[in-house]
Amino acid sequence: MIAETGLAALWFAAALSLLGPRLSILHADASMVSVVPDNALGQAAIGYLRRHGVDASQVATAPGRMGLYFLAQGAGLRASEIVYDREGSSFARSESHDFDWDRLLEGVGLLHLSGITPALGPRSAEAAVAAAEAAERLGVAISFDGNYRAQLWERWDSNPAEILTQLVQKAEIMFGNHRDISLLLGTSFSGEGADRRREAAEAAFASFPKLKLIASTARDIDDADRHRISARIDARDSWAQADEVVVAGIIDRIGAGDAFAAGILHGLRTGRDLDWTVRSGLAVTALKHSLPGDASLFGPRDIEAFMSGELDVRR
Repeated sequence: MIAETGLAALWFAAALSLLGPRLSILHADASMVSVVPDNALGQAAIGYLRRHGVDASQVATAPGRMGLYFLAQGAGLRASEIVYDREGSSFARSESHDFDWDRLLEGVGLLHLSGITPALGPRSAEAAVAAAEAAERLGVAISFDGNYRAQLWERWDSNPAEILTQLVQKAEIMFGNHRDISLLLGTSFSGEGADRRREAAEAAFASFPKLKLIASTARDIDDADRHRISARIDARDSWAQADEVVVAGIIDRIGAGDAFAAGILHGLRTGRDLDWTVRSGLAVTALKHSLPGDASLFGPRDIEAFMSGELDVRR
């Protein structure tokens, strides 16, 4: 079982569950750990998870509201823009002691944490660190997606580098690029492209002994409707990079990062090598741009079709 914390990971949970088959080392689907309001919106979120094969039995309900955000969809030379409305949500108001991690992590093989969770406020930050500490104590592997959101961190008296470092130092897998690593280490990296990413990865490996893999994407934006995306995975003694693909006619790019993480973990959990795994991550993130909404709804056959270049109607 893979467990995720925070409603920010809902889209990732759905994407990973749909990529099946059952985890070879974990013997179960993805499970979500969160708190939603006890109203129609909260029940809709739980129903969404269940419809896509995610175990939602550990999603609690509590008084409060659902954290929201609003997207102004860009087009052409006008960029998209997000407005957050997440303060005072049921999840952000939850206390660290509301989560019994010894019970929640029983039988779990991997805990996936999003950097959005600690960005929501001091209570969420404390809960995220407590989850990571419990996973480390129980021998549960951790993957961490940086998901740095400046607008959220700036709303409270936060120290994102200090808090995120507490999470990354316990993780085996990190989703993030040279900018995320610069934030953590307080340094900049020279060079461009793959060389800069490798330099950043080596610095992260030197600073965080538990880290085994760092996966990232690079995005060049021609306009709001046409992006060029590449992906790579860095291990301590090797790396793999997928060729850049052009993503044109973009429907919705929100959720592409979660789709990438799901594609990477799909490759790792099915025992693929780094080259296949990074191409899997790129496939799912590229395909996500063709769907409205935040979640990637693709399966293994879609990855294979993307890798083969198959674009004609499948009959």
